[in-house]
Amino acid sequence: MTITTKAYKPEISNDQREVIIKDFLPFIKYTAFRLLNRIPPQLTVDDLISVGIIGLLDAIDKYDPNKSKLKTYAEFRIKGAMLDELRSFDTASRSLKEKVCELKGVFMKVERRLGRAPEDEEVAQELNISLDDYYKILKDADSVITLRFEDFSGKLSGGDDINMVDNIPDTSGKDPLTRLIEVSQRNTLANLIDELPHKEKMVLSLYYWDELTMKEIGKVLSLSEGRVCQLHSQAILRMKAKLTANNPL
Repeated sequence: MTITTKAYKPEISNDQREVIIKDFLPFIKYTAFRLLNRIPPQLTVDDLISVGIIGLLDAIDKYDPNKSKLKTYAEFRIKGAMLDELRSFDTASRSLKEKVCELKGVFMKVERRLGRAPEDEEVAQELNISLDDYYKILKDADSVITLRFEDFSGKLSGGDDINMVDNIPDTSGKDPLTRLIEVSQRNTLANLIDELPHKEKMVLSLYYWDELTMKEIGKVLSLSEGRVCQLHSQAILRMKAKLTANNPL
C-alpha cells in the first residue's frame, strides 16, 4: 500500500518574512524598473516597488506548496500586482483602444498587399494620419496591450472555477506533452519574430533575451529611448495581429 503525503506549509514568522522580502527585493526592484516606461505621472518607481512587496506578502500567505514552489508563485504574484496597479491608472479611452484594434488590422492588410512588413510611413498613410500621430498611438498603446494571468481565469465547462495562477506548473518536472507544447509555441514565436523588420527583432532580442532596459537598448542601437519604445510596441502589435489572424477564435 502506497501512502501519498502532501507538502506541509509551516507557519512563517515575522523574522522569516523579513528574510524572504530581503531575498526577493532585487527581483522586485528589477521588475519595477523594467516597467519604467509604462509608469504614469501619478506613480513613481518606489510606488511600484511597494506594490511588489505587497504582492510578495500576499503570495507568502496564499501559496500552496502542493501546487508550486514559493519562488515560482511569488514572482508571478509580484509581476501581477505591479501590472494590476498600472492597469488601475489606465486612462486609455475607448477611441484609443479602437485605434489599436484598427492598427492591428492595418498591419495585416498592408503586409498582405505588399508581401512584406510595412514601413512606418506606409502604415500611417493607410490610416490616413500623420507620422507623428502614428507614433503617438504606438506610445499610448503600451498601456493597452498588456496581458495578465487573471485574464485567463474563469469557469470550466463543468462550472468549476479555474485560476491560471494556481495552475502554474513546477518547471522542474515537465511531462512529454508539456515539452511538446513548449517546442511548438517557441517555433511559432520564433517564426513571428523572424518575419519582423531587423530593428524590431533587435529590440525584442535585447529587451527579452539580454534583459536590457529601453534606455540601454537605445544606446546600443544609437536610437532615442522613445524610438525604442515605438519599435517595441510596433513589433508586439504586428505579432498580435498575426496571431489573431491565425487563431480567430
